[in-house]
Amino acid sequence: MKYCFFPYHLIVIQMKRRQFIQTAVGAGSLLILPVSLKAFAGSEKQNLKFGICADIHKDIMHDSDERLQTFIDKASARDLDFIIQLGDFCRPYDYNRKFLSIWNSYPGKKFHVIGNHEMDGGFSRKDVIRFWNIPEQYYSFNSNGFHIIVLDGNDKNHSKHRAAGYARYIGDKQIKWLKKDLKSTHLPCLVFSHQSLEKNRDGIENREQIRALLEAENSAAGATKIVACFSGHHHTDYATNINGIYYIQINSMSYKWMGKDWQVVRYSKAIDEKYPYIKFTAPFKDPLFAFVEINAENLKIEGKKSTFVGITPKEMGYPERPPNNPVTSVISDRNLKI
Repeated sequence: MKYCFFPYHLIVIQMKRRQFIQTAVGAGSLLILPVSLKAFAGSEKQNLKFGICADIHKDIMHDSDERLQTFIDKASARDLDFIIQLGDFCRPYDYNRKFLSIWNSYPGKKFHVIGNHEMDGGFSRKDVIRFWNIPEQYYSFNSNGFHIIVLDGNDKNHSKHRAAGYARYIGDKQIKWLKKDLKSTHLPCLVFSHQSLEKNRDGIENREQIRALLEAENSAAGATKIVACFSGHHHTDYATNINGIYYIQINSMSYKWMGKDWQVVRYSKAIDEKYPYIKFTAPFKDPLFAFVEINAENLKIEGKKSTFVGITPKEMGYPERPPNNPVTSVISDRNLKI
């Protein structure tokens, strides 16, 4: 393998000037990050494999149990280091314990990211933590030569200029923890959050602050220590690179949210009455999820394709918001060069 080292002073100059270099990464495309992961790993093993899914929405989708079971069956048939879901999974109702048991039936390690809809119905993040049996609202762990960081994008922004709607912010306490956690590891890092650290629309409000923190860590290390950030929430399929870090959107397992102005009854009357919010969505016929493999040279995503149930958003005239919010029933295959 060839090493490609950038002069440290050039990286620092780039950081000071805050050059915002953003390159869309298409399906199956190659984009090269500057420095090998081996700069960090030393003798550590580096061949991480995991399954990932997002935005199942148990409390909206009528067949969410079957969708989740499909993912668990496929994941269980593979040799993975862990599986992870990126939020909007299920609210902590007692009747959702059966759904949660499907997730817990996976024989290997499994991890959760807290979404914004988990707290619907008056629940707190502490309620969700207890129900899912996760260590904290944000946490980290090591796996096969990588350091995995799970963030919680649901902190309150106490500024008078905060965005309306659901909280989508990373507060001072969590930022302090993140800085300490990054300094504590010599391993290359992957970051997982529900809301995007890249997208302007509905992404984490102080995303630029968090990105600057991650980029500063890379700069101080003189290498690509933070390799990629994965998120859900936006129900879309997209990847980009900002200043040497990949930002990857994992599409919903279940649907594209359309809203009341685009409602269509796509299933039976009985389903519509029991699950009244489905009519506001464009569901996918098949569940979407992905399997990721990362070594010292490549980040590969094996995605999944489906089709919309009934009339498609395009046929309805639903507006596209390219380039970073395509309306699609796909998680793309990607080969991202490191």
